[in-house]
Amino acid sequence: MKKIDSVEEFTDILKTKQKFLLIKHSTTCPISKAAFNEYEAFVSENKGIPTFYLFVQDARPLSNYIAETFNIRHESPQALLFDQGIVTWNVSHWKITRKSLNEATS
Repeated sequence: MKKIDSVEEFTDILKTKQKFLLIKHSTTCPISKAAFNEYEAFVSENKGIPTFYLFVQDARPLSNYIAETFNIRHESPQALLFDQGIVTWNVSHWKITRKSLNEATS
């Protein structure tokens, strides 16, 4: 579980990690807080899966870059699973649960 803030950090991850999970989190939204709690619970049970997160307020250029580059509408909170450089799964808001994250990464 690592916080990222820049496009450069993200592109490095794309180059070095075949499969990883990314969470977009808004620090001012209660729905996002609940989703982030689910994400933290997932991470605590799944140490072998590379996971990253960004705070939308701190990393707006990165959040926009991901939305534009992968043609996925920006939402917050939002979970995206990347596999071999493409988004293979994404959900937002109340659909971000420990169970959905487990199912997506299994």
